[in-house]
Amino acid sequence: MHGVRAAVDRHDTGAGSALVIGMIAVVSIAGATLLGAGHALVRGQQVAAAADAAALAAADVQLGWAPGDPCAVAERVAAAHDVRLSACAAEGLSIVVRVETGILGLTVSRSARAGPPDGWR
Repeated sequence: MHGVRAAVDRHDTGAGSALVIGMIAVVSIAGATLLGAGHALVRGQQVAAAADAAALAAADVQLGWAPGDPCAVAERVAAAHDVRLSACAAEGLSIVVRVETGILGLTVSRSARAGPPDGWR
């Protein structure tokens, strides 16, 4: 029995160490991927909120509730949210804005509309 065990021990090539290092690498890569995806998801929601805030601020000006130029106000609000205003247009009493930013090397844009509901007189 001792002879068989000795023969097995002599041929051990250390595959366990390589397996552990490989598992650590896989877990690290998966963790980094999940963190990146989570960041992109959160930042996407922040961009949508920035579009909403910019549209609402511009609509306040459009409706005469605040002074200034609607699109200039929307641009200031967008900048405060660390996004860029890429489009701003008045449609009657409503304002439509589009903001964008870079997330993980990609350009992400969101749009929002603020004003009275469609068909409102």
